[in-house]
Amino acid sequence: MITVANRIYVKPEYAEAFEQRFRDRAGLVDKMPGFISNYVLRPVNEGDPYVVFTYWNSRQDFITWIRSDEFVKGHAQSGTLPKDAFSQSNVLEMHEVVQDSTRPDLQPEPHGGPFKMH
Repeated sequence: MITVANRIYVKPEYAEAFEQRFRDRAGLVDKMPGFISNYVLRPVNEGDPYVVFTYWNSRQDFITWIRSDEFVKGHAQSGTLPKDAFSQSNVLEMHEVVQDSTRPDLQPEPHGGPFKMH
């Protein structure tokens, strides 16, 4: 299992519009094989990023998603906010799950090496 965290730096005046975008999301990722869940985390400290956090059964499942037509369609609305809505570039992180307290029988994700989106 892996997690993917997309840290997105949204200016305060665009926070509500950013959150609404996720409430209105297409939901195409929910139907992808290997997708487990999606969280959108609001920062409590000024200047900290939102975190869009997804869980996947495997790295390959996530790679299949980002190479899919559904990914392109699902992210088409991401251009609805102006570039000025973001105070800096987003940061994408992937983590391999070694242990999950809700799944004691979970086998750790094999180490897959570095990941770069582009």
